[in-house]
Amino acid sequence: MSKNELKNRVRFSTTLELCTNKKLKDFSQETEIPISKIVNNAINEYIERKEVQNKR
Repeated sequence: MSKNELKNRVRFSTTLELCTNKKLKDFSQETEIPISKIVNNAINEYIERKEVQNKR
């Protein structure tokens, strides 16, 4: 397996508003939580919220 391959994750690309990017970077630095973990958790929470809304 090459060094660029990930075992339990995938790479993806997206775009953010400039102010959102700054907030994300600042929050990551302040909390020492990696950006990938913040984004992963945010997406999971968003999907869970939408699933609950759709069941109503």
